[in-house]
Amino acid sequence: MHDEMKTYYDVLQLLKRYGTYIHVGKRLWDMELAAVEVDRLHETGLIDDKLYATAKIVLRHAHEQELKHPLIQPDGGKTDD
Repeated sequence: MHDEMKTYYDVLQLLKRYGTYIHVGKRLWDMELAAVEVDRLHETGLIDDKLYATAKIVLRHAHEQELKHPLIQPDGGKTDD
């Protein structure tokens, strides 16, 4: 299972298995809330240390990538013509 978690989507699938669905509206905010929920799962003992560490690394990387190259541009994707 740990080797299968490589993307933000994989982390969301993990959260869904525990009944947590995330959609705040902004991708960065969703990632930040996902990190809080992963913390909660770990603190309650529902996920082990290795899965927790993997999920946090995936989320950190996805968050950094989103900051550098947002999937949706702040201007709604408009370009200067």
